[in-house]
Amino acid sequence: MSNPGGDWEELSPERLYVITGGRSGSSAPTALDLVTLIVAKSAPRPGTPPEQAAIIRLCHAPLSVAEISAYLSLPVSVVTVLLSDLLAEDRVLARAPVKPAQLPDRALIEAVIDGLQKL
Repeated sequence: MSNPGGDWEELSPERLYVITGGRSGSSAPTALDLVTLIVAKSAPRPGTPPEQAAIIRLCHAPLSVAEISAYLSLPVSVVTVLLSDLLAEDRVLARAPVKPAQLPDRALIEAVIDGLQKL
């Protein structure tokens, strides 16, 4: 469930408790952090809880856990619980973000520049 224009801090603790089913952690061992990318495998099924359905609709293209949290105006901890449920049900995929390319050694770059200058 989206809270447009609102902030999760405005939600009552009881509402957050209901959204997560009273859980503060994931039910399955998952390694989700703020930059883990999430992508939905299909559209939401009938009967999917509103917050989970919102995540599935948002994640038609990869989004980070932090982005999902911001779009839904829910705390990251709540989003992580919901995502762990979706992962356990095989409804979304999670992957680490693409690592930045390794830069060549500085000494190698300087040697190449030196060689080009001598041409």
